[in-house]
Amino acid sequence: MPQTLMINEIFHSIQGESTWAGSRCTFVRLTGCHLRCHYCDTEYAFHEGERITLEEIIGQVKKNGCDLVEVTGGEPLLQPGVHPLMTRLCDEGFTVLIETSGACDISKCDPRVIRIMDFKTPDSGEADRNLWDNVAYLNKRDELKFVLCSRNDYDWMKRVLNEHDLVAKVNAILVGAVHEMPAGKELPGCDGLSLRDLAEWLLEDRLPVRMQTQLHKLIWDPAARGV
Repeated sequence: MPQTLMINEIFHSIQGESTWAGSRCTFVRLTGCHLRCHYCDTEYAFHEGERITLEEIIGQVKKNGCDLVEVTGGEPLLQPGVHPLMTRLCDEGFTVLIETSGACDISKCDPRVIRIMDFKTPDSGEADRNLWDNVAYLNKRDELKFVLCSRNDYDWMKRVLNEHDLVAKVNAILVGAVHEMPAGKELPGCDGLSLRDLAEWLLEDRLPVRMQTQLHKLIWDPAARGV
């Protein structure tokens, strides 16, 4: 039988994060995640999806005429079949990114794949799930992401950067803030963080990191899918 993956959605959009922000990108979002971060904005990917063959996935990607592909989720590394998919995409000449949490083993990824790994902070509620063995597999093509909810998260990130010498290991350290929400729409267990506060902390500490927002949420409705 042809190999299949549970796919939530495949869409063509503008890359909203990482050093690739602003580039056209085809996104392949896989179904399923074993984490429950307080600020998650893709809960619909936990369960929704359909089984699609690798050939069908690659066919849909090719239709967009875009050389950049991001494999995301959910948590894409939960499905073993993601590795043959990424290898096939690399073989076809695509630049392949994978957005993954720090809670899954990244060592099995095709070496041509650029890994954007999201270490979970204390206020995410999932910091205990970080797999620190992943640090040994990082390289200068990879990128590390920290989504911060508070000053506590910021101080934690600084300690982690120093303890693991992360700046020297990767292409970029990406730092973003969980946006403060209007009254009545607060995220449970997460108050959000002012972008101005984060910017001022980074400037004061002169950290060698890249502050980022979610560009796609500035272009389209923050709740919109397929963008």
